[in-house]
Amino acid sequence: MSSPDPQVRAARNLTDPSPESTPEEKRPRSPGSRGPVVAVTGAATGIGELLTAHLAASDAIKQVIAIDERRGEVSEATWHILDVRDPAIAEKLRGADVVVHLALDLDLETDPAARTAYNVRGTQTVLTAAAAVGVHRVVLCTSAMVYGALADNDVPLSEDAELRATAEATGVGDLLEIERLGRRAPRAHPGLNVTVVRPTVLVGGTDTALTRYFESPRLLVVAGSRPTWQFCHVEDLVTALEYAALEKIDGEFAVGCDGWLEQEEVEELTGVRRMELPSAVALGAAARLHRIGLTPSPAGDLAYTMHPWVVSVSRLHDAGWRPKWTNEEVLGALLEEVEGRHTLAGRRLGRKDATAAGAAGATVALLGAAAVVRRARKARRRI
Repeated sequence: MSSPDPQVRAARNLTDPSPESTPEEKRPRSPGSRGPVVAVTGAATGIGELLTAHLAASDAIKQVIAIDERRGEVSEATWHILDVRDPAIAEKLRGADVVVHLALDLDLETDPAARTAYNVRGTQTVLTAAAAVGVHRVVLCTSAMVYGALADNDVPLSEDAELRATAEATGVGDLLEIERLGRRAPRAHPGLNVTVVRPTVLVGGTDTALTRYFESPRLLVVAGSRPTWQFCHVEDLVTALEYAALEKIDGEFAVGCDGWLEQEEVEELTGVRRMELPSAVALGAAARLHRIGLTPSPAGDLAYTMHPWVVSVSRLHDAGWRPKWTNEEVLGALLEEVEGRHTLAGRRLGRKDATAAGAAGATVALLGAAAVVRRARKARRRI
């Protein structure tokens, strides 16, 4: 998913250029060209840019309509420059058969309230606008994180498992609300179909609490937990979204590599040793560090490194899709991508800070342990 460009958004709010001033360029198609007209929101960056380029090169797609707050690099698409929360988006979607909505802000550094306002309002506007102009399918992209990471989860989860996530992890509350909007939309707008795509740990130009986990000098493992890892390369997500756009699959489905990796396998493949902490210490330290603004990741993010949340991808398999990447290959690509980066407790460190990362990690553990000891002493005094 692409994050909105705040500078472009600010400029747009000040100048509010008219649609007539927006440059557009249509991809030439042969007169007999068939296939759907697909609109992509968030088309200028991230997954949106990759999907737009992929669809524009496909003979199975008649036309690609690209929507974002700035013009992207895919010249074969028809571009419209506007905020997805603008009701004027309805006219830009007129003539589209399918809308793939990827204009989401899941940036760790974004103010949570602003992030939620953008994500929820944008999805509401896109669903309403699509229905108003006769679009018959909207594809939403959330995450397998909506299933929740819990100790009693089946391994793997079925795709129709109950969504038991809470809003305690970064962006997950937004994703749950987006899914609720997607479920309500067909009831409010008969004739509109909504497809929901749930990728597992996404890798390939992404920056999340889960990818930052592998930037740490030690892999934090909570004592007694059972971590499992299932990755999804962005290239596989793009082809899964294409399947949804071409209506080869519908409903709600997960996308990711086949199978999963246990924590011990991850450590062996990465060569990074673990730092094991008691649950109370790890969660307590994470909560305090986030509360005082030292880390962008709330304590809820830790659950996804503690408990299993891997999921079956059988629905895509049944539709004929296969991942090109394995978990081992995606993990290798992630290690190459994060090489030279240093993160502690979810916070990126500069080069000077990185040399102290090991000591800082120990400090985090000691702070958490000290807090637990202090609480225990206070409790004993009350008895």
